[in-house]
Amino acid sequence: MDISTQNPTAPPAPQPTGAEDKRAARGATRPGDRIFLGLSRGSGIFVLVIMAAIAAFLTYRAALAISENEANFFTTFEWNPSGVPPKFGIAVLVFGTIVSSVIAMAIAVPIAVGIALFITHYAPRRLGGPIAYVIDLLAAVPSIVYGLWGALVLVPNLTGLYGWLDTYLGWTGVLEWNDGAPRSLFTVGILLAIMILPIITNVSREVFRQVPRMHEEAALALGATRWEVIRMSVLPFGRSGVISASMLGLGRALGETMAVAMVLSPSLDISASLLDPGGGTFAQNIASKFNEATPMGRDALIASGLVLFVITLLVNGAARLIIARRKEYSGANA
Repeated sequence: MDISTQNPTAPPAPQPTGAEDKRAARGATRPGDRIFLGLSRGSGIFVLVIMAAIAAFLTYRAALAISENEANFFTTFEWNPSGVPPKFGIAVLVFGTIVSSVIAMAIAVPIAVGIALFITHYAPRRLGGPIAYVIDLLAAVPSIVYGLWGALVLVPNLTGLYGWLDTYLGWTGVLEWNDGAPRSLFTVGILLAIMILPIITNVSREVFRQVPRMHEEAALALGATRWEVIRMSVLPFGRSGVISASMLGLGRALGETMAVAMVLSPSLDISASLLDPGGGTFAQNIASKFNEATPMGRDALIASGLVLFVITLLVNGAARLIIARRKEYSGANA
């Protein structure tokens, strides 16, 4: 029922005057708003210009190297851009970069999601706070420190794990160990998983904290258990956020340099076993060979960097597509 019918003496709602209408119209175009709009738009355009400049530089230098290459750039295992004639390819680098990143993601993502769920939905506040603080500190550790720890602590203590994998899973050929030094792509994957774990955990934790409390209370009111609440309310809401966090971690894994260079014994061979020493990644190859490279060698390394640049863009684009397709299930519009 209208309030005015109950109280005829109530004064009518004030109507905006002409001066107020003019001030409201000017508010959308006041100088501060125009400046902010211009700065925001200029910043976006500036980022695109930088990306285009990087792509143009990499493409130009890569074209110079590939035009002189006497081997297939995508399928050749050899890397000898200083030879006469120069021969180099990225087959080993593509394999090593993708395999080590996949291993890192397979290890880090489930653990990171589990830690984020524990902090937000299981741990008491007195315990969850310190754990979250430690995770935040791990995200700030420089990669060179992770590399030193991996070379001095992780590598010498992986022989037991390698022996166990060889004993029970060596029959697959993929996890067969021939008693070599544990400086393989599998070790790189473990180290990268430790490095990207804080990033994925922190972002996932913040996403899970944004789950509407009403969703969880409604599930509990219907008799759902704690795990059923997480499965039906928390995980669907945070799916897009977890995907974004995983892509951030994958981006660091793809481009990690010094830590990989310190624990990997690089070679130009692709082994069927992930436990055999050898392999290489784009970033590790560039870091280890750039200073001693000839002008032709540097162009070849830049060409490999262009491939890594394209892979990173494809990964980010795929993540955006996944998030866009699942937006209606994420709960973001609830």
